[in-house]
Amino acid sequence: MVALGVTGLVAPLALAFTATPAQAASCTTRTGPYQKQVEKFLGRPVDGKQSATDCKAVQAFQNKHGITPNIGYAGPVTWGVMDLMNKQKAVGNKPNKDGKCPVNKGRIACVNLTLQLSWIQDGSRLVYGPVPVRTGRDGYETRTGLKKIYWRDIDHVSTLYNVPMPYSQFFDGGQAFHSVGLSMWNPPGSHGCVNMTTATAKKYWSLLRNGDDVFVYGRKPGT
Repeated sequence: MVALGVTGLVAPLALAFTATPAQAASCTTRTGPYQKQVEKFLGRPVDGKQSATDCKAVQAFQNKHGITPNIGYAGPVTWGVMDLMNKQKAVGNKPNKDGKCPVNKGRIACVNLTLQLSWIQDGSRLVYGPVPVRTGRDGYETRTGLKKIYWRDIDHVSTLYNVPMPYSQFFDGGQAFHSVGLSMWNPPGSHGCVNMTTATAKKYWSLLRNGDDVFVYGRKPGT
């Protein structure tokens, strides 16, 4: 189970998330402020100058993860997503290395907002993860602190936004773990829930129960 989560972080570009196709956009010839960093991340020749092939590679990344404008510009939003991916990958299989998620609660789901990662541990033993997640955007932040899962609804539909929330496990008011058909790196974020891929949400559904603890800490970049 640990290997499944880590594999998802080792090769973030290879993950097949289903996202709404972005509208076709023309490629920019402008060199972005993060050109070299973006070129290195994408495995392009690092010369710090925009080329047609650079632009197409950046644009493909933007389209995959729902980043707008999707014109192939190596700007702060695109680099911010890539930088987060690098930091997630660096965590490896030790997501609680800093010891911030409690190890005296037994089975607990941890959410690190700063790194946009979640995992399940039992004491100090890693049970599943870490996996990338998508938490609340600015103004809709996922609330921090120690919570408990109090309601589970496998086929939930949001009454606020009229959208499906499969495999919902509520832990703080209307905030829940649930699956979405978006990239986990799709900015700016959710309306407060902890979004997951379908595979991750199913795994959380099988591993957690009502009354299990959830600990949310840190601060999502940009909030």
